Amino acid sequence: MLHSVQSSPSYPDNMQKKSLHDLAVFTGKPAFSEPLHVGRPNIGNRAALTRRMEDILDSRWLTNNGPYVQEFERRICELTGAAHCVSMCNGTVGLELVIRALGMSGEVIVPSFTFIATVHALQWQGIQPVFCDVDPLTHTIDPAAAEKLITPRTSGIIGVHLWGRPAAPERLADLAQKHKLKLVFDAAHALGCTHQGIGIGNFGDAEVFSFHATKFINSFEGGAVVTNDAALAGRLRMMHNFGFTGYDCVESIGTNGKMPEISAAMGITSLESLENFVAHNRRNFDAYAHRLGGLPGLRLYRFPEEDRYNWQYVTLEIDPAAALTRDEIMQMLHAENVLARRYFYPGCHRMEPYRSLYPNAPSSLPHTEALVQRVLSLPTGTAVSDSDIASICELVTLALNNPDAVRKRLASNQ
Repeated sequence: MLHSVQSSPSYPDNMQKKSLHDLAVFTGKPAFSEPLHVGRPNIGNRAALTRRMEDILDSRWLTNNGPYVQEFERRICELTGAAHCVSMCNGTVGLELVIRALGMSGEVIVPSFTFIATVHALQWQGIQPVFCDVDPLTHTIDPAAAEKLITPRTSGIIGVHLWGRPAAPERLADLAQKHKLKLVFDAAHALGCTHQGIGIGNFGDAEVFSFHATKFINSFEGGAVVTNDAALAGRLRMMHNFGFTGYDCVESIGTNGKMPEISAAMGITSLESLENFVAHNRRNFDAYAHRLGGLPGLRLYRFPEEDRYNWQYVTLEIDPAAALTRDEIMQMLHAENVLARRYFYPGCHRMEPYRSLYPNAPSSLPHTEALVQRVLSLPTGTAVSDSDIASICELVTLALNNPDAVRKRLASNQ
C-alpha cells in the first residue's frame, strides 16, 4: 500500500468555479492554495526509508558501492531484465560516461525535442549534436530522418523514449548496424516500460535512466546506465570511480559519478511502491481522458495498449486553431497555481549555445517546431487526487467556453 501520500489542497466541492469571474485571472482566488507541480515527488513508505537511513548511519558506510547501492542495482536488473546496471549520481553523468565509454566522437544524431541534458552530454565533451526531427505522432526520433543526417563524421545515435514511449528501437538498431554506429537510449521517462514485451533497458548498446526527484521512481537524485554488454559495464564501473580497478590501482582516467547509499535507499523504497505508483498514475491519466475528452482542439497523448507503461506524464497537444492557444491555457492555469509545463519548449536547438552554433536548425525540424508550440504537460503522480484533476479540467473547460473574455483579460494583465 502507499504510505504518507498527501494531495495538494484544492477548493472544496461547494466552492467549485462555475462562472468566468471565479477564474483567478479575473477576480477569483487561485483554485489551489499551494503550487501543484507536474513532477511533485512520490515518497513511498517513509518508515521503511527511515529504517534504511538509520542503518546507513549506524554502519557508517555512506558511499563507495555499499550494500544499498548493490541491492538497488540488482533490483533494476530484475525490473528491466537487463544483465548489468551501473548506478550513477544522476542521469546526466550517466549519459556523459556512456558516451565516453563507447568512444563516441565527431557527430552524434539526437532529437531536439528532449530535455537539454541529452544534448549537453554531447556538447560538454566536444561532440557535435546533429539535431534530428521527430515523428509527429510518437514525438520520438524519426529513423528515416536520422538516416539522412549520417555523414562520415557520425559516430552514434541517441534516441529518447519520450513520455515512456519506446523510440523505434529495432529501426534505430538496424540503422546503427548498417552504418556501424553506436546506439544509446535516453530512458529517463521509461523505467518499467516495455517494447513488444521486452523491458526498456535491453535496447541499443546501453540505456540511461534518471531517478531525479521529479521521476515517478526517484532516489532523491540519481541515475543508472543499464546494458547487456559486460565489457561496457566494466568500463563504466571503472570510469565512475576515478578509474580505480582495485584498492590502490588506477588504470584509466575517470571521475566521481557514484550513487551514495542514501540515494540508493530512497531508490529501493521507491521501487517497493512501483506498482502502486503506476496504478495511481494510470487512474489519473484515465480521469484526465474522461474529463477532457471531446473538448475541441485538445488531444491527449495516448499509448498503444499492447505494452506496459508507467503513465508518469499526462501530455496534451493543443491545436493552434483551438479556442485558446497552449500558452493562454498555461497562463490561466498558472494563475490558479496549476504549474502545467510546456515540454520541451523552445526545443534544444533554440537554447544556447545551440541557437548560436546552428542558426539554421529550425528549418530542418518542422515537426519539432510545431510540437514545442502545442505540448502541455499536466500535474500527475501520487500528490494529485481525482478531485484535483476534476478542478483542473473544470478550469480548462471554463476557459475554453469563454475564450474571448479570457484572452482579453490575459492581455490586460500583462
